[in-house]
Order: sequence, then C-alpha cells, then structure tokens
Amino acid sequence: VEYEGGDRLNVPLYRLDQVEKYRAAGDVSDEAPPPRLHKLGGKRWAAQRDKTRSAIQEMTSELIDLYARRRVASRPPHHPDGAWQKQLESSFLFEDTPDQRTATSAVKQDMEGARPMDRLLVGDVGYGKTEIAVRAAFKAVQTGRQVVVLVPTTVLAEQHARTFGDRFADFPVRIAVMSRFQTMKDQKAVLAELAAGTVDVVIGTHRLLSPDVVFKSLGLVIIDEEHRFGVKHKERLKQLRLETDVLTLTATPIPRTLHQSLAGLRDLTLMQTPPRDRSPVLTSLEPWDDALIVEGIERELDRGGQVFFVHNRVETILAVADHIQRLVPRARVGVGHGQMPERELEQVMRCFVEGELDVLVSTLIVESGIDVPNANTMFVDRADRFGLAQLYQLRGRVGRSHRRAYCFLIVPEHCDEDAERRLRVLEHHTELGAGYRIALRDMELRGAGNLLGPEQSGFVHAVGFDLYLRMLEETVQRIQRGDAAPPTPPADITLDLPSYLPDDYIAASEVKLDLYRRLGAARVIEQVDLIREEIRDRFGPIPEPAEVYLAAARLRLLGAPLGVEGILVHGSEARITFRADAVPRLKPLAAAFRDVQFQVDVRRVQPLSLKLTRLGGATLLDGLIRALRTITPELP
Repeated sequence: VEYEGGDRLNVPLYRLDQVEKYRAAGDVSDEAPPPRLHKLGGKRWAAQRDKTRSAIQEMTSELIDLYARRRVASRPPHHPDGAWQKQLESSFLFEDTPDQRTATSAVKQDMEGARPMDRLLVGDVGYGKTEIAVRAAFKAVQTGRQVVVLVPTTVLAEQHARTFGDRFADFPVRIAVMSRFQTMKDQKAVLAELAAGTVDVVIGTHRLLSPDVVFKSLGLVIIDEEHRFGVKHKERLKQLRLETDVLTLTATPIPRTLHQSLAGLRDLTLMQTPPRDRSPVLTSLEPWDDALIVEGIERELDRGGQVFFVHNRVETILAVADHIQRLVPRARVGVGHGQMPERELEQVMRCFVEGELDVLVSTLIVESGIDVPNANTMFVDRADRFGLAQLYQLRGRVGRSHRRAYCFLIVPEHCDEDAERRLRVLEHHTELGAGYRIALRDMELRGAGNLLGPEQSGFVHAVGFDLYLRMLEETVQRIQRGDAAPPTPPADITLDLPSYLPDDYIAASEVKLDLYRRLGAARVIEQVDLIREEIRDRFGPIPEPAEVYLAAARLRLLGAPLGVEGILVHGSEARITFRADAVPRLKPLAAAFRDVQFQVDVRRVQPLSLKLTRLGGATLLDGLIRALRTITPELP
C-alpha cells in the first residue's frame, strides 16, 4: 500500500480484509474528487477515523434511542384481514412476485402488532411497492383510521391519487388530494374533512406536515422517497414515528451490507424480483441522426405510445424541441426543465402523464419519480456526459409495461474511449436485474447517502464507504451487546511452511482475492469451514499450501478469545505469545497441549510466552488447532 510521499507498507495476505477500494457515498459521477492521501505513521488519518467513529456512535445511539422509545410505545392493533381486504388483494391485475408476498405479510404483521410500525420498503421502480402501500392503507381504513400518503412532487401526488382511486373504486373509501393545483377554498374544505374524519386517505406533498393539518384519527403515514424532504419535515416525521405507523418507500437501492448493519435498528424489506412479462429495454449506442430520431418517434406514435427525449442543457433545450417538432410535425412536443416556474413545470409533467403530450423534451428531472407506462421510447442526448447510475435510472423510466421498450444513447461520432466503454455496459446488459453491478454499486452508494443522511456523508467521504460500514456494524453490535470493549483482534500467525492459494489451483486473481478477503473477514471457525468446503467443491482436492493457509485462518480465530497475540511455527516447534492485557490460565493450557503430545516450556510469565515442542501424534498445526479447540469449546 503506497502512502503520501511514496512510503510503502506491505500487508500480509491474511490481513487483506483490512484493505478496501475507496468509495464515497453519493459519488455518482466519474468526476468525483479523488481522496487525499495520508502520511505513513501520520496522525491525520487516525484523527479522521476517530471523528467518524464518534459520529457513528452518536447516530446509532440516536437511532437506538428512537427505537427503544418506539418499543415501549403502543397503539391499538389494526384488525386482521376481513372479506373486503381479501377482495381488494384478489382484484390486483398482476400476479404477486415472491418479494411482494413477503413485503405484504411483513407489513400486515407489523400493523396487527401492538407497537407502531416503522418499515422501509426498498425496491426498483415498477417492482410493486405502490401496491403494498395500497394494501396497507386499505387495512388502516378498515380499522377506522386515516391514512396520509406523502410524496415529494405534486405530479406524483396526482399519479398516486389515480392509482389509489382505481384500486379503491369498488369500496366506500374517500380519497382527497392536497396540492398546489387546488384553490385555497378546496384546500380548506379538505382540512375540514380531515378534522371531521370524513376523508379516509389524503395524498399530498409536505403541505400535509403543516401545523394546520389536523386529523380525527391518523393511523398510517406512507412516505415516498423520504430523502427528498427537508430537515424540518424529517423532524416532524421523526415525531410521527413515535405515535403512528410509518411505511417508507424508496426506489434507490441500498447495499446489502448497510441493510445488515441496520437490521437491528430499522425494519427493512428488500424487493428485488421484477414483475413477470416485463421485457428488457433494447438499448443502443448511436451518433445523432435525424432519420433515427424520426423513425423512433414515429414507431412509438404509431402504437399509441409516448417518448422521452432527455437533453441536459437548459440553454439549448428549446432549440432541440423545435428541431424535433419540425422533424415530426404530428407530434405534440412539450419541454420541462428545473429552471422553469414550478407551477409551469408541473403543468407540463401533468400533461405528459395524462397523455396530452407525445414527446417530453426534458433535462435530468425525469430521472426518478415519474411513472408513465405508456412511454416506451427514450432518447438520451450526449449520453457520454452522464454517469452510469444516472443512465440506468433514466432508462428505468421506459419498459414499465408489457410493450417492447427502446433506449437510444446518442453520442458524438468521436466519443471519449472511457465514456464509450462505460456506455457499452448498458448496451450489453439489458436483462432485468442482472449485469448492472457497476451501475448498481453507484446507485447503492447514492442510496446509502440518502438513508444515512447528509450529516453522515462527510464522514463517509473521509474514510470511504466500506470502512464506514464496518465501523457502523461494529458500533451497532457493541451498543446492542451493551459493552464498550471492541472485539479482540485475531492473532498473528507466522509459519515456515508455504501458505497461500496456488495460481495453478485457482487461476482467476479476482476470485482468489475475494477468497483471501473473506477468510480474513471470518469471525468464527464455522465460516472458515464453509469457505473450505466451497473451495473444494469449486476447484477440487485442496493442495497442501492452501490447507496450511486454511489451518492458519482457524488458528487466528481460536487464539483471539484466549488473548493470543501471535503464534510462530518453525519446524517441530511453536512459540505462542499472549497479549499484555490477557489473563490466560496456564494449567488448562498446558494440559491441553500435553494431551496432543506437545512438550510445554514457559519462556516468559508476563506477558505469557510458551514454547511448544511436538513429541509425536498429529502435525504441529493440527495439534495446535485441536488443543486450542478444547480450551475454547464455545467456539463452533
């Protein structure tokens, strides 16, 4: 590992889990600033790491405090499913995916319990999160409680109102919308109905979090993309979480590791199965060509569909829209960008959603949150200027129905080599939910940033995402264990035998690095045994150097809880050194080693150092493992 000033540090293979590629949450562009290097032995890195650790401690303590208060909070449980609930769910036009079934039962279980629900539902766009929200809302209404659906934009409020209205059409459920599209008079009428309890479900933006909004019996708050709300609104939501059921939906994936780290603190459900009959989006890389644009738009219009045309420069967007209008005179073309007055922009979006426009020429604002199943062709102008994650999310706007969808990535004739290589990934990996590892990693970082909040993202940037996650996991475990002591570090093992995974046994270096990293990260013997089985299964009989490496991995884990600092093996002798703070019990230690035919000599009493000589029986390594296993029987 090279440090600032060219100093180098050699890292032993078994410590490879300590080395990680630097990634920062929210780095979705390729132009993200590189991290600063640190001096070997300098204090700046240690200070940054300690600062991050205390920020994590503060955040997790706050989360744990909130969840402890929620655990003691109670509210009357919602009623079990009745005939109407079953009727509503059976009227869903599509077959539930396995993940939808899991999410539905998790939400119902939460609602029928005595504690307020706080569940986060993570799933790609169009994977059926809204249907889960519909079912939860209906369940709350059946119990005689009111439901709030909070969305970041007015266009989304209108969209959700249509979805909920369609699903509840056969039932006596009163739905209202609170948005800026309504007059003050209409808004006042909705407020009065909410207070009187005559409105069952209200859908709207953060306006619903205002102090003048009073409910007769609020039972459930559904939040769509919480990270898009401001700090003040989030504080109000935090308060709501203590007294009512909250279901949060997000389309930005979060890393599985973060999911695991927070598993004890937040109820999370991941939805990763795409719906059936969903066709992959045909993606192609093309230079600008008027004929191609005409053909793509005409083909979509001929089948009664609509088109997204993404052009991310506000200065030239009107000229591009005029050009498209001239190319396809029959198309109804609209323009949307972030610098337009909000009301005007929302009006354009609304027209597109309702099918009054054929082509929407817009900037990146369509990247998330607009659902138009009828739009199945997309052009992305100067796609080489976008990050992979942005393109993946843009492409997710089309292919939302059973129709074949098309995405044209328009690039200059002489495209930058790196950009082209990046875009080819999207062109080749069109299958659903697969092959997106690069884009997905990008997006997971963005999702992690959203979930952890802006206060934490500076610390994530300081130490890198992977180390941040490891610190988070350790902190959560420590707080939950109720002790302040960090886990004991694994022992250092030095052998005079070949100890590695040979190249002629495992040829692919990335596979080998992954195995080294996993063995280094193992915390119980059982994990090492499972990895050994996997290696034997994938690559055949295990050669001697690999067996020695696996034995050393076991020794490291067996020695740690006993306070072993290091084990040095040379020929038929071994030296075991204990940490200065360890209090080993010499009698049982000596007895265990004699049982496997070792002679035991005490070289030093404090900190304890033993010299072991093999007199017979198993090999030195096997004898050490067997002896240490008998002293630490609680280890698997």
